[in-house]
Amino acid sequence: MKIVKDKIEIICREYMPNREIFCHKGLARERWFRFSFDEQMANVGAEVGRTINWRGKDIQQSSRNFETGLELLDLTIDDEKNKGKFKELCDLRKKLVNYFCFDDANNSSDEKWNNYFYGFNYATAIKRYGE
Repeated sequence: MKIVKDKIEIICREYMPNREIFCHKGLARERWFRFSFDEQMANVGAEVGRTINWRGKDIQQSSRNFETGLELLDLTIDDEKNKGKFKELCDLRKKLVNYFCFDDANNSSDEKWNNYFYGFNYATAIKRYGE
């Protein structure tokens, strides 16, 4: 598992050289790890949504949102309770980087990404507020 995580860090530095690995200093790992998986993914999705929304208006803001989304996803990957989802989460990270930073070979779209993360938002809302 450490080898894969190290490769993720190398990919991150290689493709986003100005990114600090954990620049979201206001969020302690312990606090993040208390969130349910659905809450973690809903927060990652919120940053992906902001990335999409800002892309046509302010590319620097869009990039900051994307970096934050990757950082939150990295914390989600590091969370011990998600170890059974490690491969899928790493694949998700790779696909996000591919979509937002390179030529997308997966035929993703803004709409597909929003739809993907919507389910986590919905699940979190149901748990918090009921049906």
